[in-house]
Amino acid sequence: MTTELKPDPSVIGGVPVAPFALLPEPEKLFAKRAARFAFLAQSSNLAPYLTFLGDLTQVQARLVADLPPPALPDAARIEVARAARMPPIDRQSAIADPVLHETLDRLCAGAAAIDIPAPARQALEAVSLAPREDRDWLLGNVLTDTIPADSVAPHLFAAAAAQVHMARIAATLDVAQLVPIRTGICPCCGGRAATSRVIGLKELENVRYAACATCATQWNEVRIKCLCCGSTKGLSYRSAETAKATVKAETCDECQSWVKIFYTLTNPAIEPIADDVGSLGLDLMMKETAYRRGGFDPYLTGY
Repeated sequence: MTTELKPDPSVIGGVPVAPFALLPEPEKLFAKRAARFAFLAQSSNLAPYLTFLGDLTQVQARLVADLPPPALPDAARIEVARAARMPPIDRQSAIADPVLHETLDRLCAGAAAIDIPAPARQALEAVSLAPREDRDWLLGNVLTDTIPADSVAPHLFAAAAAQVHMARIAATLDVAQLVPIRTGICPCCGGRAATSRVIGLKELENVRYAACATCATQWNEVRIKCLCCGSTKGLSYRSAETAKATVKAETCDECQSWVKIFYTLTNPAIEPIADDVGSLGLDLMMKETAYRRGGFDPYLTGY
């Protein structure tokens, strides 16, 4: 009896190779994120905000299975994007998808039933009643990673809807059809990295993946490289805790930016977005420096 041997694309010359991208599984993604928000709230000064985000993320998790299918990039779009080194998901086109607006409607309805701080509830009511033109503006800002600091609250709900919509699209893509866009840019939707994590995969350790706050795709990046400008020079790491901290600010002297990097080998429960909010203390520490935050996370706009 013989066994047929098939090539393993994750191994080249006997050496394991990190997959280029890790696509989201939306239901699991939002359920895990909600649980992480709830856990972090148990021992944080940010407990009210973390609890709110955990409840909102539970709404996202419930929505995933009940929504109609979103508009997906067709084979021609994917091939053109691949050839031009562009993301296959067109963010501008997504704004016009009726399913995204239905997602926002349903998210607002679900959010109305959870415990929300008064200012956020006023924003939720405003978004729920907003005309299409205003909603397009909110979603357009979210999908261009440019949320105005003076209207964070309504954009938070638009961002939560966009996360559901874009993760559902990203989940349908084929990793083999994705190509690197440029350093720090999501290969699925073109969004800026929110954070990155150093993780272990099978026989691989200390592999770095950047995370998109919008579609939740994670993609492999060089371990020591600025996610904002691509430089490998002038990088240093700062922490609000100890040298063995599980979260640090990767600072770049070339572009004067910084992005959070998490070390999950000692804490595998770390979730790129929930722990980004949970480590706000690092953001506050970095505000006292000359570096600007480079990671985009709609839940931290204004901090």
